[in-house]
Amino acid sequence: MISDIEIKRGEKMNLNLKFIKRKRKEKGYSLQYMAKALGLSNASQYYKYEIGNYKLKADMLPLLAKILNCNIENFFI
Repeated sequence: MISDIEIKRGEKMNLNLKFIKRKRKEKGYSLQYMAKALGLSNASQYYKYEIGNYKLKADMLPLLAKILNCNIENFFI
């Protein structure tokens, strides 16, 4: 699944949600773990970001990259 994120001045970049899911699974992290690490209320809320129902906010990406031990650039197609 691919989602887009708005960067400054309306410029959009595509997020590779499959990469994010794959990295989470490689690390063995549950949806609940990810939700807690990102300060979200529950696993269901995180899942909605991961499948593209909610759009990841730009300010979430640095923490997500740290949790998944990758570079922010890896999230973009």
